[in-house]
Amino acid sequence: MKQALSGRLVALTLLALVLFSPPLLLLFDRPTEGGISTLPLVIYLVWAGLILMAALILERPDAD
Repeated sequence: MKQALSGRLVALTLLALVLFSPPLLLLFDRPTEGGISTLPLVIYLVWAGLILMAALILERPDAD
């Protein structure tokens, strides 16, 4: 069971590395009609999603 948890956390870390990589983030660094970039919104949404996934992984009840 501990091995599965470690594997999920490693996968979540790798997902975070990919999502926060500069080439992917630069796709969202374009101004909208109002002249405001969507980059901060994307960063906060990805960050919140990663925290939610980590909480779901770590707070999962044991299947004993």
